[in-house]
Amino acid sequence: MTSQSVSPPALASGVAKSSLRKIITASSVGTLIEWYDFYIYGSLAVVFSGMFFPEGNGTAALLVTIAAFGTGFVVRPIGAVVFGRMGDRVGRKKTFMTTLLIMGGATTMLGLMPTYDHIGILAPILLVTLRLLQGLAIGGEYGGAVVYIAENSPAKKRGALTSVLQTTATGGLLLSIGVIVLCRVGLGEQAFNSWGWRIPFLLSAVLVLFSLKIRMKMHESPVFEEMRRSGKLSRSPIKDAVAHGPALALLLVVLFGVTAGLGVAWYTSQFYTLYFLQTILKIDFLTANVSVGIALVIATPFFVIFGKMSDRYGRPRIILCGLVLSAVGYLPLFLWIRDAAVHGHHIQMVVPLTIQVVFVTMVYGPTAAFLSELFPPQIRYTGLSLAYHIGTGVFGGFTPLVALSLNSATGNVLAGLIYPIAVTTVTAVVFVLTLRRGVDSPIVRRAWKHIDSECSS
Repeated sequence: MTSQSVSPPALASGVAKSSLRKIITASSVGTLIEWYDFYIYGSLAVVFSGMFFPEGNGTAALLVTIAAFGTGFVVRPIGAVVFGRMGDRVGRKKTFMTTLLIMGGATTMLGLMPTYDHIGILAPILLVTLRLLQGLAIGGEYGGAVVYIAENSPAKKRGALTSVLQTTATGGLLLSIGVIVLCRVGLGEQAFNSWGWRIPFLLSAVLVLFSLKIRMKMHESPVFEEMRRSGKLSRSPIKDAVAHGPALALLLVVLFGVTAGLGVAWYTSQFYTLYFLQTILKIDFLTANVSVGIALVIATPFFVIFGKMSDRYGRPRIILCGLVLSAVGYLPLFLWIRDAAVHGHHIQMVVPLTIQVVFVTMVYGPTAAFLSELFPPQIRYTGLSLAYHIGTGVFGGFTPLVALSLNSATGNVLAGLIYPIAVTTVTAVVFVLTLRRGVDSPIVRRAWKHIDSECSS
């Protein structure tokens, strides 16, 4: 079995360049908006941490607010199951149209939500409920967008084309930071802290309507249509993905050999650093957000650069380099950030922030193509979504909470790095042992053979 034989069927080679551009634009814009919605909460956690909980311990309120942020990650695998099955049974397009509507509605309601002073205990309950809806939606969105672009892309350009989608997670965070900073500067600190923080949430309604208009013009994936015509759709994608040995083994090695480390590295470089700057180093709100924002702008093109490189040099080689560099780079880079902040060298501080994100782009840039090629098309939406959202949602999403808790418990400002160093190291080791040959790995071969047999019988 060659890498060509286990990658998404090459039906996309006949897709016109103009159609490919429309497909990538429609998928990426919608996914960017969903990530924007998902990350506004995290970007504003420090601002409104005391508004939806009883007054008292400010540190406890922040930790509880960040924990509520984490609830959105816990339900992402549930969203992956619900919408993954829908995507593998009903279609890729219909599924991520649905997730976009759910995400946009929940985010808009967050902007309208009364505080604890107005509705008491209902405030935190409503906050967590809306956060759960956001998690469910993103659990189905990302996998659908990845699969849709991959199944429309020619094999030789799949890394480059899907890497555009990979920029949307960072782009969504960057957009959220940009909108927040503009509102903060335009309204002033008092007005922003009082009511202006709601504007970034309410803007979601406009962005979602714009994205829906674009996505309405999309056609179904050619790979899905071929499976439907030939009667090779999985009758039970969830069962086929998790209840049979070969497919479950593939799901587990992708989780512990790719996505767990990816998630932790991503949230360490782009969220924990933000909290680290504000809560540990006491850098003011604007300086912290602008510094992280500049780092994201500089590093974002590297998603596409490494995606293109993976088409030429192979996805495993690029991904493994990113995992190793992330693991060994945390301590020296955070020491650099701390020293620059202590001495007020805020411009210098951007350099290690940028380097961290570049390391993550080495892992994240090729990952969309890599995951779409690892999973059989019959369970691709379900398997890819589950592996991605357990890894990035559970392992990655709780990174800020775990790291800040370690800092608080030990009194050591660098103790929080124990978690990302450990997870990325383990992920790199599992990757070498199981997936270093990529789509030609024995575990991938067995899963494809088993699923093809199940869905042909």
